[in-house]
Order: sequence, then structure tokens, then C-alpha cells
Amino acid sequence: MLDNYYISIFNYYKKSIGKRSLTVALFYINLLELSILLALGAFFMAFAKQMRLVTLPSVKFWVLFGIVALFVIFKNWMRYNGKKRNVLNANLKSKDISIYLLWFLPIGCFIIAFILLQVQ
Repeated sequence: MLDNYYISIFNYYKKSIGKRSLTVALFYINLLELSILLALGAFFMAFAKQMRLVTLPSVKFWVLFGIVALFVIFKNWMRYNGKKRNVLNANLKSKDISIYLLWFLPIGCFIIAFILLQVQ
């Protein structure tokens, strides 16, 4: 699923900015994955608070999120670099997904995460 989003962003920006589209597509996929992880983490923290379960303190949550973020960025950098990207681009028949919808996905996940982080 995320591969389709990566290829869609890459192909859209490849027409207008050329080689810099690789950087934009990698930035997008990192932003999308981190926003999804933040939304899931905020949901589970809010759920645990409402159920009165013993959870991680806020500082440890942010440290853990930072470590996972570094792992995701490194994973995406290795995955979408070079030959793997070329194989994905050749194999995946990307459907025309609206560019506005693609950019709204991470923004929407961040909004949901910030709302869930406000739960007391």
C-alpha cells in the first residue's frame, strides 16, 4: 500500500522537478509512516489512560517514538534507494491518486494524533 503512494508521489513530481522527485517522495513516505505511527501511539496511550492501565510516562513515549522514527527513516532510505525503486516503478501500475488526497493523509493523521494526545 505504501509503495503505491511512494510511486504516485514520485511519478507526479518527476514530471515537474526531475531528479529532486526522489527526495520529495522519500520525504513524503517518511512523513506518512511517522504520522501513522504517531496516531497509533497516541490512540493506544489515550486508550490506556481511559482504561486506567499503567503506561509509559510521556518522556519515555517520546524517546521511544524518536528511536522508532530513526529506524523508519533508515528503513525507507534503504528500501527506496536504487534498484528496489526501479523494480517497484516497473512492477506497480500506479493508479492516478489525487495529489491533494496524498498530502492530506499525513496531515490528517497528525491532526488525529494531536487530538488524541489531548485526552486526559
